[in-house]
Amino acid sequence: MSQDGAGIDLDTSLGYLLKEAASALRAAMEEVLRPLGMTITHYSCLELLAQRPGLSNSELARGAFVTRQSMNVLLQGLERDGFVTRPAEPPAGKALPTTLTPRGRKSLAAATAAVRSVEVRMLSGMTDAEQSAAFRALQSMTRSLRTNAE
Repeated sequence: MSQDGAGIDLDTSLGYLLKEAASALRAAMEEVLRPLGMTITHYSCLELLAQRPGLSNSELARGAFVTRQSMNVLLQGLERDGFVTRPAEPPAGKALPTTLTPRGRKSLAAATAAVRSVEVRMLSGMTDAEQSAAFRALQSMTRSLRTNAE
């Protein structure tokens, strides 16, 4: 319990534990992505493009949890380095659809394997039933926070 009794008990706070777990996950992901020359945002962007082709800059930014401006800077770098392509002119509307290049797909494959190894390590002490229960609980928490925020 906190010293004055009015604060949150960090030893029993689920929110604090979630933040601690997220921080540990981020550090582990950064550790395996760094040798591949990637950041978590770089990896997230490539993974989103592979799984959801045609996402706009705004959708990519939301999916990677960064600002549109940060995503635009990242996409410019990824395009310059040959990981993605974007048309000079939008085919319709204002969005410039971004697609992975063969180099981007190859880089993503290595990064996905590295990130998967982190997730396997993270879940190694849990049974399949515990993993399913944790997944459902986290989905429920996310839904509750988003629903109650509206």
